[in-house]
Formats: sequence, C-alpha cells, structure tokens
Amino acid sequence: MNRKDEHVSLAKAFHNKQINEFDFVRLVHRPLPQSKVDDVSLKTEVAGFTLSSPFYINAMTGGSEKTKKINHDLAQIAKSAGLMIATGSVSAALKDPSLEDSYTVMRDVYPEGKILANVGAGTSVARAQEAVELFQADALQIHLNAPQELVMPEGDRDFSQWKELISEIQQTLDVPVIVKEVGFGMTRETIIELSELGIKTIDVSGRSGTSFTQIENARRKKRELAYLTDWGQSTVSSLLEANEANTHAEIIASGGIRNAYDIFKALCLGANAVGISGTILTHYMTHGIEETIALMAQWQEELRMLYAMVGATKTSDLTKQSLILSGPVKEWCEARDIPLSKYGRRK
Repeated sequence: MNRKDEHVSLAKAFHNKQINEFDFVRLVHRPLPQSKVDDVSLKTEVAGFTLSSPFYINAMTGGSEKTKKINHDLAQIAKSAGLMIATGSVSAALKDPSLEDSYTVMRDVYPEGKILANVGAGTSVARAQEAVELFQADALQIHLNAPQELVMPEGDRDFSQWKELISEIQQTLDVPVIVKEVGFGMTRETIIELSELGIKTIDVSGRSGTSFTQIENARRKKRELAYLTDWGQSTVSSLLEANEANTHAEIIASGGIRNAYDIFKALCLGANAVGISGTILTHYMTHGIEETIALMAQWQEELRMLYAMVGATKTSDLTKQSLILSGPVKEWCEARDIPLSKYGRRK
C-alpha cells in the first residue's frame, strides 16, 4: 500500500474522541453576558489573512489517487464553509511530478480559497519555493515531526539543519511562513527559538489528536515502539506555554480538536485560529461530504452561540474569559511555573 494511503487508513483507525486535556479547562459562567448572537463576528486574523471563521482544515494528505479524491472533497468542504485549508506534505509531488495533481486539485476546486502548502523542516529554499508555486499557495506550512521520522522505518535521521533551513525559507519566500508541529506540542522555549528565527505564525499542534508515532509504529514489523504513542505536550499545555513565551508571534492551535467547544476553549486560551484534521477526516470518511459540510456549518453556529454566552462579540474578546484549570493541566502549570490565578481571575 502507498505510504500516504497507509497514513490515512491508520489515522482513521486510531482516531478517537476520548477524554483529553480540553476537558480539564472550564469556563467561569457569566450570568449577565450583555450580548446577542446577531452581533457576533467569527472573523479572525492570522498570517496576514482575515478569515471568516476562527477554524480551518489543517494539513492531512496527498500523494496518491486515493488521496487526490480526499483532497478534492476536503477542498469542496472548505469552499462550502468558506474555510482556509492546508494540503498534506507536498514532498511526494516534489520528488515525483506525476503526483502533483493530488495536491493541485485543491486549487482547481477552490480557486478563491486561502490554501496552504506543507513541507518538512528539512526542505531546501528551492524546494519550498516549488511547493508554493505548485498551486499558487497563499502561505507555506513547515512541519516539525522529529519523533515521527525516528519511528518511521524509512524516516529521516538528521535534524541538524532544521533551524538554518527554516530561517532561510522565512527570509526568502514572499508568502507567509507558518511553522507547525504535527501533534507533539511545543514549549515556550521552542516558541522563543522560532520567533528569533523570524517566524511570526506558529501552530503549537499538541498531543491528543492523531499520533504519528502510533501510526508509524503500526508500520514497523515488530511494533516495538508503542510506548511513544503519547509522546509530547498536549495542545492545552502548549497554548499555556505559548502565553508564557512573551513573543509577538501569532499562535494557532491544533491537535485533539473534537468539536466547537474545543475550538472555543483553544481561542479562550489564546489561539488566533484553530486547525482541525483527524475529526474532519474521520467524519468525512464515515458520513460523506454533504454531512461534513453540514457539520462545519453546525460548528459555526455553535461558536456564535458560545461567543454570545460569554458576552463576546468578536474572537479577540475570548482571551478575557476566566478559566479554571484542573487535573493534568493544573499539574503542568504547577511544574512549569504558570500561575493558575492568571486564568481564573481574568478581567
């Protein structure tokens, strides 16, 4: 089976909506919200774009006939909901031009859309430029995935040039550059490092959603690295870390987003936008394109309701909401010197 097809099948097989750290974040109820739903705007700003919704379809796939059909349908879903969308890593197309249409199909379906190209952190400037030009991408995502590469039987083993290459790409490309994890999370130290490289938009992409160590271990003959399935920081912990970094970087959240409430909580924790992959892919593969389009509209309506419930009329209002952090989130804060009262008594 094609590796990209294997990834899709395993991502669907391993996807779950079990409890995760978003369940340990509670909103403090405001009985007098002084709001109405008709006044709510879901717009947000990220990477120089104004998005009509604070969530988007994050990087997933491409590189085969099967994934071409998936990318076609994901682009249709994004177009119907007016969402930004990212391709999966275009490395396969850069190596084999016959696979290009499994990515360019997104632009064919969604010519007016904000579409992000995706490459690995070991990509050269020339290759990164090719990725952008492939379908006139509006921005470039550079993904960080060292644990995945190490567990992947045929993965890379040399990450020594990553920072240098990221810096070169940031300085050379004339489109926004977003650096993202693939589900292992970030700390304030990493966010500061990336900011010092000139990166202005960072997707912390934490643990709780698709586990690429789990996926790659399933592709190993002995499957001996199962203990790395839960490697990394959660999305919630990563957002708390980002707030402690004190940089001017815009923060995107992804990883473990199950519903509109998780999107809402991520925005309250400081994310400018929220990317979703596994939940959308699984819903689409289980229920089809029309029901997934309906789910996106449902999330947008639920978000308007949630904004109004706390008296917010715009996305930036959400960082004023008081939050109670408990369980493993509280433990993380205590171990990493993040004051809980900073969130519990917001004004």
